[in-house]
Amino acid sequence: MFELQKSTVYFKDRFVPFKDANFSIASPPVLYGLSIYTVVPVNWNKKTGKLYIFRLEDHFQRLQNSARIVDFHSFLEKWTYTKFAAVISELVTRNNLEQDALIRVTVSAGGVMTGTRMHGLKHELTAFVYPFVPTLPAKGAKVCVSSWQRTPDNSIPSRAKINGSYINSSLMKNEALLDGFDDAISLDEHGHVAEATVANLFLIRNGELLTPHSSTDLLEGITRSTVCELAEKLDIKCQQRSIDRSELYLADEAFLSGSSVRIAPITSIDNRLVGAGTIGPITHQLMRVYDQATHGTTTDFSHWRQTL
Repeated sequence: MFELQKSTVYFKDRFVPFKDANFSIASPPVLYGLSIYTVVPVNWNKKTGKLYIFRLEDHFQRLQNSARIVDFHSFLEKWTYTKFAAVISELVTRNNLEQDALIRVTVSAGGVMTGTRMHGLKHELTAFVYPFVPTLPAKGAKVCVSSWQRTPDNSIPSRAKINGSYINSSLMKNEALLDGFDDAISLDEHGHVAEATVANLFLIRNGELLTPHSSTDLLEGITRSTVCELAEKLDIKCQQRSIDRSELYLADEAFLSGSSVRIAPITSIDNRLVGAGTIGPITHQLMRVYDQATHGTTTDFSHWRQTL
């Protein structure tokens, strides 16, 4: 069984034991949250004995996009996809994985007591592997609309996956748990539905798949785009548009999507049942096809999978 505390990680250009990978208490990521990250799924196919890294190049592209937004220039200059893929592949191989897992890849501003600036600093990549553990109930999550507003893009850019910005998500999640819910849905500054704490949102109304538009202060999730492509494959119409809060209560089905939640069904919103309060047929169909695509039990979407 994989144990994080005994694993090998990538830290400051080398592979080291987990216990030796530590940041200074006076470093920018500790003092100001100056780091960006992505979470890459790695899935084990027991029948074939193979691991599949899912959409690795897309995750690298998202790291690059985040780096451009926050001006982590030295990461853009130093890291190519070829180098990145080699490091991630070696990291997975060194840890002898035979189970579903996630890879947390972080790019941090280096140095000590550098202040809040980002340009002109060295930017360091770290990565570690940890077991995939469902964070929401498999039979369906109870969610609420948060009293906390989603951080506007012109305050903290939503398209950049910035560690420090997740205080917004933490406030929402904490409130939801204290109130007896599993997760929370945020609204943007205009009152439109944005996303959950660490996942994108989908609704089904009258057989059509709906998800908030990318301009609604949300992260453009890789799993989100995966769901849209899977829906197209299944001849399910998928539309991105503004969604009002009241539409949440009219949905026939609803689910969340993200690397750390996969496709997680929602059975109630603000104590109102979604549909019949069970996993709906379209959600179930998408969950099944997503599992096949990520675990390599179908020949479809093989371009998304890197085999180890």
